[in-house]
Amino acid sequence: MCVAALVAVSGGCTGSVESDVRFRINLEGFNPAEVSTEQRQHLVNATVAFFGTPDEPYVFDGTGLDAKKLQMAAGPSWSDEEGVHRGLYRKHCAHCHGISGDGAGPTAIFLNPYPRDYRPGIFKFKSTQRASKPTTADMRRILHHGIPGTAMPSFALLHEDEIDALIEYVKYLSIRGQTEQMLVSRLVEADEELTRDVIVEELTLVVDTWNEAESSIITPPERPPVDTPAQLAASIDAGHKLFLAKEKSQCVNCHGPTGLGDGGDDKVYDDWNKIKLDKPAADFALPIQRLLPRNLRLGIYRGGRRPLDIYRRIHAGINGTQMPEFGPSPSNPKGALKAEEIWNLVDYVLSLPYEKSSRVHEPASVAQRARF
Repeated sequence: MCVAALVAVSGGCTGSVESDVRFRINLEGFNPAEVSTEQRQHLVNATVAFFGTPDEPYVFDGTGLDAKKLQMAAGPSWSDEEGVHRGLYRKHCAHCHGISGDGAGPTAIFLNPYPRDYRPGIFKFKSTQRASKPTTADMRRILHHGIPGTAMPSFALLHEDEIDALIEYVKYLSIRGQTEQMLVSRLVEADEELTRDVIVEELTLVVDTWNEAESSIITPPERPPVDTPAQLAASIDAGHKLFLAKEKSQCVNCHGPTGLGDGGDDKVYDDWNKIKLDKPAADFALPIQRLLPRNLRLGIYRGGRRPLDIYRRIHAGINGTQMPEFGPSPSNPKGALKAEEIWNLVDYVLSLPYEKSSRVHEPASVAQRARF
């Protein structure tokens, strides 16, 4: 690491920008031709000075990251004399998520959806408000259970200290990547000099969002009772009506009137792919990939199948996608739906894989069903 860069970020490191994948900066969304070699080198110096490299991570004061956990997860895969596994991320994660966490590992091209790109700091399945970061418990849950319907497997067989190390390393890659993106914007778009104060300012903003995650957990009010078959049937029926109410819930706009995921536009993209629109494919590691609304009749729930999990998906929406939020949030304190209405939708969504054909309206065509 270029220690001198901590004092004078713009000078001291002379390694080639393009010579090592660990030092390549994230220019996705920008025209690479508009970023000079000098600007690229400034960005490399800044990122390496404050974060080291993915193989040799550096913990700058104020990030709150645990250096020992990062060392356990970083670098090549090996075991020390005491049998402690090292290089956990390279062994278990990099082939999908990439060395730098860009979601473009060697197997990514074969997967739909693509593996998560951690660098924008956007996470989909969590217990917190839409724009908030996940909690440590959220990340642990994903690692323990995987994400059904995707290539993300369960890592429940790993020891807890290995799980903890991977969680810390994913946080590191995300903080590193998001800070780097903000610095690219300030240097390239605003033409600002990347002084130490500027870097600390952006880094602090990113770290604060992680520190605030615990305070933004969605805790729904106690739900109306569904202890009897009649009560559950009434809640499902109310949820069914809400599901079909285009103006209020908007569910059918994407998921379709029968929940098959056939109601949306064929050209919808999540935030990771949206930036690729109208830009040369060569500027990105992976080709653009369309977003498919969930087929709710499959009974596969990527964010978890507990009623609480479904409630949080409806309350906060799914960050980075077209799935909107319906519960109260900092930007909309009132919310589009009441808690009881969200619970009604939860009960209906969970009933969809078992719904009788007599309840199905406006069935999708055979061609539409075949797509899913």
